[in-house]
Parts: sequence; C-alpha cells; structure tokens
Amino acid sequence: MSHGLGFVWHKGKVFSIFFVYLYSYKFKQLYLYNMNTTKMKICSSCESEFSCGDISLENKCWCNDFPPIFNLSEGGDCLCPVCFKEACEDKIDAYTETITPLNAPKNKAISLPKTEKLIEGIDYYLENGNMVFKTWYHLKRGTCCGNDCRHCPY
Repeated sequence: MSHGLGFVWHKGKVFSIFFVYLYSYKFKQLYLYNMNTTKMKICSSCESEFSCGDISLENKCWCNDFPPIFNLSEGGDCLCPVCFKEACEDKIDAYTETITPLNAPKNKAISLPKTEKLIEGIDYYLENGNMVFKTWYHLKRGTCCGNDCRHCPY
C-alpha cells in the first residue's frame, strides 16, 4: 500500500526511514552546535595553552590548514600551533628524504586534499626575499613544472 509520499507502507519500513531522518537531523544539529565552540587545551609537547576546534563551518580550526598526515591512533593529545607545525615539518622532511625520481610520481602527497594556502617551512622557505618551494610542494603538484626548481623530486 502506498503512503502518498512514494514510500511503500510495509511493517516498520516508514517508521525506520522516519527514525533515520530524525536521527540524522538531530545529529546534524548537535554537530553544528558543537562546532561553534572552541576548547582551551594544553599542548602535550610544550605544555602551553591554546585554543582548539572549529569556530564555524566557514572558519575551521587552525590545524585544518596543515596537511592531514597524522593518524589519530598515533596517540597523544593536540599540539599547540608551534609544536604541530614542527611535528609536520619533521614528518614531511623524513618522508621527502625517501623520495626518488622513480617513486615521486606515485607519492602520497598527490592524493591529499588540495589547498591553496602555502605554509612557510612546509611548502616553502624564504631566501633573500624569494620563496623557494620545498620538495613537499612539488610532490603535491604531482608533476614537474619544467622550471628547473632546486628541490624538484621529478
């Protein structure tokens, strides 16, 4: 028997769909509510206090500017911006040391979400007022640009 909304009325089916819809709606509301709050945390490395969390859908936590290269299962609590940047630099530098022209085209950085924001120390460094792109930046590009860059892994 049809319900008039295109659902088939069969024992429990409409109720289940309705329940999932309400559950999703409430979850979304709770999620949006919780996103509008930041927490003050203590850095697990240097013990300084810092804010952590998304302010709004448009204004994400500062850590979202960094490449998603850490697994949550690696342990430890959040790091402050300074310590997190240092940890990213160390992990990325260790990874880029393993890159050769043979394995560069299939590197992990290519598949990461694209971002337009460049981070000094990770994507580039300054030399005499000029930006010098690091190996990580080139790996994210995915190909050689043909400009004979100093740190091109290709």
